[in-house]
Amino acid sequence: MKKTLLASMALAALIGVTGCSQSNDTATDKNAVADTTILRFAHFWPATSATHKDVFEPWARKVEEESDGRIKVEIYPSATLSKTDAAYDSTAKGTVDIGSQLQGYSNGRFPLTQITELPGLSNSATQMNCMLQTLYDDGVISSEYEDTHLLFMMGTGPGGIHTVDKPIRTPDDLRGLRIRRPSAIAGDIIEAAGGTPVGLPATDVYTSLQRGVLDGLSLPWDATGSFKLIELVNTHTNIPFYSSAIVVTMNKDKYESLTDDLKKVIDDNSGKEMAAVAGKVFDEEDDKFMAEAKAKGDIMIDISDPLNDPAWKGPLEAGTQKYLKDVENLGLDAQTVYQKAKEASAACKS
Repeated sequence: MKKTLLASMALAALIGVTGCSQSNDTATDKNAVADTTILRFAHFWPATSATHKDVFEPWARKVEEESDGRIKVEIYPSATLSKTDAAYDSTAKGTVDIGSQLQGYSNGRFPLTQITELPGLSNSATQMNCMLQTLYDDGVISSEYEDTHLLFMMGTGPGGIHTVDKPIRTPDDLRGLRIRRPSAIAGDIIEAAGGTPVGLPATDVYTSLQRGVLDGLSLPWDATGSFKLIELVNTHTNIPFYSSAIVVTMNKDKYESLTDDLKKVIDDNSGKEMAAVAGKVFDEEDDKFMAEAKAKGDIMIDISDPLNDPAWKGPLEAGTQKYLKDVENLGLDAQTVYQKAKEASAACKS
């Protein structure tokens, strides 16, 4: 009887110790979860795109590693968490913690930044990214982002014209064609050249081409490939008549809620270094998809210096001056920003 009693007491003690241990482990797990800051990152590129796989995912992993797991970044591609044209505003409002979108998708919201998209300012994504980040860091365009905590700027390589069975060699070839425009600037130039610009998010272009709603589109090579549009278009005019600006930004309150050491992790992975990484990725994608189109026998038309081309110079200059005048009508000093953009472009030329 005594042995049975002692055995029962020992078992009870063991259960008690085990229970305490499990309770402590559970408490530790809960504390670990509580100590982890989750950042929800929304963008519109497909999960298969290089922008997602080679820019955003490595950035997220680096932030998680350098924070010792105290920051976890959840990425939502393909506009699943925020609409394509609303990622910036969603970030500012706190609907998402981090967002990325083209400034051109919010027409009139970033008029000074979009000056960098004008013809003749950039011949590569690397140059565009450097120019954008320089203008932001120097305070030239930073006032347009005061409602968020900007992480870094990105920009595409030059956007060309891609059509179905219709070679575009001169502006006259655009007459009567419905061409998807990525921004108001590109739209002004397409219209000045005689085409009909159509505003659509990149995510809707594929089906619009299939249905014959569009005759062609204007996009950089990387986006033409990322959204699988190369499957539908077969004629390409490589004319650097615009580039697209892109912002990657964070909700200001979310950033301010971080401890100083976690803010440093975010800061260490922001700015010019990340802009350079993104520029390299975009340039490599441009080269890859252009080579892919050539390999399938597509028609290639090269107009490398349109501002000095007799046929194209007029429409490009008309589109440029129209945009600068529109910005001036908003009471903004468009000419000064344009001049500073030219200076930054020259300094960033690769």
